[in-house]
Amino acid sequence: MTRLIRLADRSRIFVAFLIGLAVAGASCARRPARPVLSVAAAADLQFALDDLSRGFRAAHPAIGLRIGYGSSGNFFAQIQNQAPFDLFLSADIEYPRQLVRRGIGAPDSVFIYALGRIVVWVPAASALDPATALQSPAVHHLAIANPQHAPYGRAAEAALHMLGAYDRVKDKLVFGENVAQTFEFVQSGAADAGIIARSLALAPSVRKQGRYWEVPSDAYPKMEQGGIIVKDSPAAREFRAFLLSPAGARVLETYGFSIPEK
Repeated sequence: MTRLIRLADRSRIFVAFLIGLAVAGASCARRPARPVLSVAAAADLQFALDDLSRGFRAAHPAIGLRIGYGSSGNFFAQIQNQAPFDLFLSADIEYPRQLVRRGIGAPDSVFIYALGRIVVWVPAASALDPATALQSPAVHHLAIANPQHAPYGRAAEAALHMLGAYDRVKDKLVFGENVAQTFEFVQSGAADAGIIARSLALAPSVRKQGRYWEVPSDAYPKMEQGGIIVKDSPAAREFRAFLLSPAGARVLETYGFSIPEK
């Protein structure tokens, strides 16, 4: 009899356990999935967007955020091949506009978020003056982003032509996959100087690592940086609104971007 009672007790405990699992499963099924935005961002945004994303997560804790950095041209090609990005933040507004012309992305979601600038950067330990580095025979390797797919590389190449320095340095050029890798070449000593995004030179973690000379803005085409919502959703529009808000603009300006007039 005692054994039968114990078996009955165990059966009741097991049934209660199964009921608990069922209730928990039903509760999880009813709980809406947390949206996670996948953002493809130009490499010059790395420091600024890391900072800005912390503010976005604080304001929107229910929205997850996953950001990848690289060259705008490469992301453009990947998105055309159906890469799973929700937003694309390009260093050149023409890439988002081309996507819309090809039937990709939400047509009313293209926007300009900043104007980019380029600088000549040298490490703090270098004896080079960044203002004269393009003319200096002491520069054996000059790093720029690859002009074939990096807007900052095209801007650097245009500036070298406009400043009359291209023929002098063309055999010294080393190309980064994107502007962030270009910066790494100079940081590591693989290049003596580099033409990089002002946003990278002004990052708090970098400011004491080197010196820069700002390339005159009339030496290269205006760098309108723009984005597009590739896969439309309320979460994607929340992120775009945050980026374009006064709070977002303040972060971008802190990192050396200019904000276009609305």
